[in-house]
Amino acid sequence: MTIVSPETPTASPDAPTGTGSPATRVLGGLALAAVALAALYGLVWSPADVEMQDSVRLMYVHVPAAVFTYVGCVITTVASIMWLRKRTAGWDVLAGAGAELALVLVILTLATGSLWGRPTWGTYWTWDARLTSTALLAVLLTGYLALRRLDLDPDARSPRVAILGLLLVPNAILVSRSVEWWRSLHQRATVTTLDPQIDGDLLVALMCGFLAMALVFVWLLVHRFRVGWLEHQAGRLDLDQALADRRAEGRAAVAGTAPDTGTGPGTGTGPGEDTGPGEDTGPGEDTGPAASPPASSGTGAAPAPAAPAATEVTA
Repeated sequence: MTIVSPETPTASPDAPTGTGSPATRVLGGLALAAVALAALYGLVWSPADVEMQDSVRLMYVHVPAAVFTYVGCVITTVASIMWLRKRTAGWDVLAGAGAELALVLVILTLATGSLWGRPTWGTYWTWDARLTSTALLAVLLTGYLALRRLDLDPDARSPRVAILGLLLVPNAILVSRSVEWWRSLHQRATVTTLDPQIDGDLLVALMCGFLAMALVFVWLLVHRFRVGWLEHQAGRLDLDQALADRRAEGRAAVAGTAPDTGTGPGTGTGPGEDTGPGEDTGPGEDTGPAASPPASSGTGAAPAPAAPAATEVTA
């Protein structure tokens, strides 16, 4: 039988010990199938565009990545609002998971957009309104995640992180509307309008890209949330263990024996104590053998032996 001290922190038996589950395995299989379908449609079955030629195939990744960047920002902002209202760890973990996915996708958006811009615009990068605002969104997401990683008290860090998370949706709206509010080289929306400017196999390939991106996004979000929750639980257990160890040290210090204050044998602290052999401690004490009296001259008699000296016994 194992005896567990009440001071020892233990995890709940119902707490998850991994990130996988039957549902996520099914979701992962569907995501892989959708990615394979999107790859076949985008690279093999769909024809090249009349104007952009084969560079149009980048759009099957670029556009879904940009849209789900906005989704990640919305998740982070909504979770930040809920944390400010509820102050529960789950919302904080969800906000972090959404921001991490949004950062990955915004980098993918910038990379594919630059590759598409080289044959279309003649340059990989220009300080266009859409490109600049997207880069600012990537910087904001990076700063948000860096703030989450600071080694601060969670009670002091979480409010600052939540307030910064509120800025993501306004910045995402700025990115989305930049092509309408300012003059831009970037084309306007071609899919979200009532009359999409893309059709046929190109539209089917793009929809396959959206389906694959959606399934992968949900699968990653679930797993990242579970990883974040396990990290949170591990941090709580470490803190509880540290507090338990400190309490145990305190009880041991209180129950410990006080140090011995005696001076030990052979140390004199008052009159009559042993001060060691041969030391002069006062009149009448033994100071060594007595001197012999001078010999008597002219009598020839042997001198009388000296009387033994009196020895004072001290305690």
